Amino acid sequence: MSDYRMYSMQLGMVQTNCYLVWNDDTREAFVVDPADRADMIAMKIRREKLDLKAILLTHGHFDHMMGVPDLKKLFDVPVYAGEAERLLLLDAEANLSRSWGGQTVEFEADQYLTDGQVIRIAGFDITVIATPGHTAGGVCYYLKDEGQLFAGDTLFRRSYGRTDLETGNTAALMKSIREKVLVLPPETYVYPGHDAATSIEFERRNNPAAGGLRF
Repeated sequence: MSDYRMYSMQLGMVQTNCYLVWNDDTREAFVVDPADRADMIAMKIRREKLDLKAILLTHGHFDHMMGVPDLKKLFDVPVYAGEAERLLLLDAEANLSRSWGGQTVEFEADQYLTDGQVIRIAGFDITVIATPGHTAGGVCYYLKDEGQLFAGDTLFRRSYGRTDLETGNTAALMKSIREKVLVLPPETYVYPGHDAATSIEFERRNNPAAGGLRF
């Protein structure tokens, strides 16, 4: 992990965690969930003299992607999202940007990702884990070699994402958490879309979604 660096920012009206990850050797970087304030994200990128390569979205709700259009204009990089998330990205009512965010944000991702797909960005191998439930196309990004998981709103510290919004499904979310997320190595650090970081080991013991499962 000597070349791995990560910086988190809490942005937007619901304090969404935006993560800037970079390779300290090459200075190549990617952003996970640019909530809003593309100017602040860009300032950090330029201050660190980074070469932004991609924008990764865990899902398509407004509070995780409002900064995408401006950030893409500034750096002209591709946007990645789960293959089943196209509906939300292209519909301002479904992604809540019009009703909650106060503006219409609709765009097409440059690449839609499939479960188990491995993408290489900034020198890191990133495994896409499809975790439907909070939204139909929600994904987590797993950096196995670095022991890091960017979980979006799938898993929180002692909690998990809501399922009462467009394309949400409680049964699907429980299945995703139990069969896709909590089976990762216990030492894996989990960086959620909101609130504090946690670990797989901690959530196996403390998250209500674990439901008494044995690992």
